[in-house]
Amino acid sequence: MSAVSDKLLELRETENRAALIGYLPVGYPSVEGSIAAARALIEAGADILELGIPYSDPVMDGETIQVAVQEALENGVRTRDVFTVIEAIRDLGAPILVMTYFNPIYRYGLREFARDLKAAGGAGLITPDLTPDAAQEWIDVADEFELDKVFLVAPSSTDARLKLTADASRGFVYAASTMGVTGERTSLGEAAEVLVERTRAAGAPYVCVGLGVSKPEQARDVGRYADGVIVGSAFVRPLSQDGPLDDRITAMQDVARSLSAGIREAR
Repeated sequence: MSAVSDKLLELRETENRAALIGYLPVGYPSVEGSIAAARALIEAGADILELGIPYSDPVMDGETIQVAVQEALENGVRTRDVFTVIEAIRDLGAPILVMTYFNPIYRYGLREFARDLKAAGGAGLITPDLTPDAAQEWIDVADEFELDKVFLVAPSSTDARLKLTADASRGFVYAASTMGVTGERTSLGEAAEVLVERTRAAGAPYVCVGLGVSKPEQARDVGRYADGVIVGSAFVRPLSQDGPLDDRITAMQDVARSLSAGIREAR
């Protein structure tokens, strides 16, 4: 078991609900600003937090997150800043995963990154561009440091691929609701629910759904069948508006509370 799967099980057994999993990029609008936003998001109802490491080629991210991570890079954010943010928010008790493309981790050094992530209080990694069949080196290091390994599946994944991913993952399996990049969508369709059912049948004890959730009714629908509802762009968007940072963070918290309420109404 891990801190992440422990949290998912706790919410399932004590509250009969899915988790709200929030994503924020490190260093946006600044490192200190991202610490303030992360703390506020947890306080507003996020059960688990994903911290994104800004990367110059964010192939899975939609426009909202692309703009945010580009600004963070231009402001000088570095991979090691993720540890600063984790250390500053770990007292709140929410498990913290790092969402990252694999090149920054490879460049930092796998064992070095795992060591520093564990020391900071992080729970593990979500690696959207790393597939389990190419990840043995990372799997071995993550297992050594008892870190979660969250891999992705998509509606196009074969049953064999789902089994491979379920076996390799620890924490949960990340189910992409649709084919494409992150971003807010008006409708998610039925593919996500089918994918969750197939991934569970392949052996995954916990399956969380991301890509496209931005409205309470969407969170309620996904929360009906998934173990976690992953939200990113809908939280980053208020932070990208004009005005004082405190006001932007308050607007982000309003979104979080509405999505959390939707999840709590799901079952």
